[in-house]
Amino acid sequence: MDKAITRIKVRYAETDKMGIVHHANYYVYFEAAREDLIELSGIKYSEMEEIGVMMPLVETKCKYHEGAKYGDYILVETSIGRLTPIKVEINYRVIREEDGRVLATGQTIQTFVDSRSFKILNLMKKHPNIWAKFQIIQQ
Repeated sequence: MDKAITRIKVRYAETDKMGIVHHANYYVYFEAAREDLIELSGIKYSEMEEIGVMMPLVETKCKYHEGAKYGDYILVETSIGRLTPIKVEINYRVIREEDGRVLATGQTIQTFVDSRSFKILNLMKKHPNIWAKFQIIQQ
């Protein structure tokens, strides 16, 4: 699987006084897109949590190229960059649907942890079925 595409309509509440999407909202868009990407593998993030796996952020970045505005429809292309048994790198491209302009690019790095102890876990060893699903969406 190459990438997931999440379509989002920019709401008025997400914009600042200049009518541009406030920078912090891109991370909310990333989260929605990340959930869609994981779901493409055949499991929901909430199901992972029920099994005892969480994915806290350890690093995040976003480069803003052009501002999205109220009423814009944006597409968030999401793909896995690097996957190891203990962490995953997810890449994002935010595109305005109307003209295809790239508005922002970003990346998050998340580690796999046991939800009870909050200790890093080796997903391949502890939950091979979930590991297999992540490998599917990486391809």
